[in-house]
Amino acid sequence: MSWNDLIYGIGDLVFSSFELLKITASNNQDSFVNWFYIVAIFVLLVVWVRAQAKYNKEAERNGTLK
Repeated sequence: MSWNDLIYGIGDLVFSSFELLKITASNNQDSFVNWFYIVAIFVLLVVWVRAQAKYNKEAERNGTLK
């Protein structure tokens, strides 16, 4: 397997994922894809904020918070 095969394989996978989006997405506002992205972003934001709060508490305990 060469680098070209790997790169073109990744490109084909990405292209196929966009084809899947075209199939599942619709013109109305209740689209599954829209809700999937909304939920995914919300979950990632909650995880990020909780981790940041944990790091801030630890830095405050260690006296390294500026």
